[in-house]
Amino acid sequence: MEILATVLFAVAVLHTFCVQRFAHWAHQYPKGSIQENLLHFLAETEVVFGLWAATLFAGIVALKQSVHDAVVYIESLNYTEPKFVLVVMVVAATRPVVRLAESMISAVARLLPFKEAMAFYVAALTVGSLLGSFITEPAAMTLLALVLKRRYFDHGITRKFAYASLGLLFVNVSIGGTLTHFAAPPVLMVAAKWQWDTAYMFTHFGWRAALSCVASTALVAWYFRKELNALEVQAHKAQPIPAWLTTMHVLFLAAVVGFAHHPDVFFGVFMLFLGLVTATREYQDGLKLREGLLVGFFLAGLVTLGSLQAYWLKPLIESLDGATLFFGATGLTAITDNAALTYLGSLVEGIDDSLKYALVAGAVTGGGLTVIANAPNPAGVGILQKAKAFGDEGISPLGLFLGALPPTAIAMVFFWFVA
Repeated sequence: MEILATVLFAVAVLHTFCVQRFAHWAHQYPKGSIQENLLHFLAETEVVFGLWAATLFAGIVALKQSVHDAVVYIESLNYTEPKFVLVVMVVAATRPVVRLAESMISAVARLLPFKEAMAFYVAALTVGSLLGSFITEPAAMTLLALVLKRRYFDHGITRKFAYASLGLLFVNVSIGGTLTHFAAPPVLMVAAKWQWDTAYMFTHFGWRAALSCVASTALVAWYFRKELNALEVQAHKAQPIPAWLTTMHVLFLAAVVGFAHHPDVFFGVFMLFLGLVTATREYQDGLKLREGLLVGFFLAGLVTLGSLQAYWLKPLIESLDGATLFFGATGLTAITDNAALTYLGSLVEGIDDSLKYALVAGAVTGGGLTVIANAPNPAGVGILQKAKAFGDEGISPLGLFLGALPPTAIAMVFFWFVA
C-alpha cells in the first residue's frame, strides 16, 4: 500500500505540472464534446489529488481483495481540515465579508504616501496577509484572491507581474498565519502537542513573518512600480450593505473558526449561515460552493495519499540537523503539503526545540512554491485560475514556482538568518 501510495503521489505531483498541457489539448476538440470536457476536467488543478486518491482506493481494493479494507483505511484518516477549508472559504467569500476586508485594507492604504493602485497593493499583501493569523489562512487567501482579482489580475497587468504577485500572495499567506497558534495548518498540526501558544508564536515566528511580508511586498511593488502606478483605479459604486448583516457574517465566520476542530459543529453553523444568505440574497453574490468543493476535494485527496508517505518522510526528518532540516523542509514542502510535513515531524519523539522551530519555519517558508505546498493555495488557484492575466490556459505551476522564489528567499533570510 505504501509503495502504491508513493507512486500515485508522485504521479499526482507530475499531473499538477501538466494541467496547462491538458487545457491546451482540450481546445483541439469541438466545444462541448466528451473529449473536450474530459480534458478540461483533467486540467482542473483541484481535481488532481482527489482523482489519484480515488485510484489509490481502487488499488487497495485490488491489493487486499476487499472493499472493506479500503473503506477502513479511508475512515481511519482525519478529513477535518478539508471540511473546514470548504466551509470557511464559502463563508469568507461572501460579499459582506469581502467588502469589510477591502474597506479595512483601503483604510490602511490611505495612510500610505503612494498612488491608490500602489498603496492598496502594498496594504493588501502585507496587512491582508497578516490578517490570516486571526481569520485563518484559508479565509485570508480567499478574501485576498477575490479582491486582487477584481482590482489587478482582471485589469490588463502583464503575465510577469501576475506571476510575481501570485507567488508573493502565496508566500505571504503561508507565513502570515504564524502570529497565532490556531490559523496556519502546519502550526495547528503541532501546537497542542508541543504546547505552543500565541505568545510563543509571535515571539518566535510572528515578527519575522511581518518583516518578511513587508520586505517582499516592497521589493515586488518597487520592481513593478511603473506598471502599478499606470493602473487606472476602476470606479466601483457598491450597493450599501446593512451593518447588522456584516456583523452577522463576521459572527458566523468567527463561529466557524472557533469550532475549526469540530466538523459536526461547524457544518451545523454553516447550514444556519446558508439560511441567512438565502434570506438576504439581495445583498449577496453567488456563493463560491463549486470553488470550495473543489478545494476541499483537493485537500481530501492530499490527506488520502499523503498519510502513507510517513515511511520515508519520518526517517528523513529524524536524520537531519537544524540547518539541514530547515532548508530540507522548505524544499520538501514544495512536493508535499506543509501541514502533513509538520504532522509527521510531531510523531518523532524526543525532538528538541531548535529542531521543532527549524521544521515549522521551513514548512511555512516553502508554502508558496507550489499549489500543493500549503492548504490555502488551491483556494487561491481556484479563484484566480480564470483571471484575464493568465489567459485561457490558466495558472502555470512553473510560473508560480518562479514567481514565489524571491519572496521565499526573503522569508528564508528572516526565519533563519535574522536573530
